[in-house]
Amino acid sequence: MDAAVIAIWVLRLLFLALLYAFLWVVVRALVRDLRAAAREPTAELGRLVVTASPSGEPAAGASFALDAITSLGRDVNNSIVLDDEFASATHAALTYRGRAWYVEDLGSTNGTFVNGSQVDGLSPLAFGDEIQIGHVRLRLERARG
Repeated sequence: MDAAVIAIWVLRLLFLALLYAFLWVVVRALVRDLRAAAREPTAELGRLVVTASPSGEPAAGASFALDAITSLGRDVNNSIVLDDEFASATHAALTYRGRAWYVEDLGSTNGTFVNGSQVDGLSPLAFGDEIQIGHVRLRLERARG
């Protein structure tokens, strides 16, 4: 064999080894990131704290972690179930869009109120605002620590 042919084969094998080493580093970094993401709890966006509930369900002082879309009402399929005779089956929805919270009345009979004012369509919320559905009052708060 000629020295040039041997040199080309050595270069090919060296290139192949470098390619496999690069792929190994990439796969190792991906696996490390996936494992770290699986260990970290999902970030809580906010929470609702019950300030008043005459019927007792949910109990005053109860706290609910909020998802990006959270439904409220009497139906058991809602994210937060309110046991109040003046709450509709699917009464209202809280949504997190961009970096702000919004509440929307979903066509309820008795309406949804924010800080005593009735919500008409989509209404922005701030932390500390109080939402009233039927006789149940809930306060929007920042996520815990």
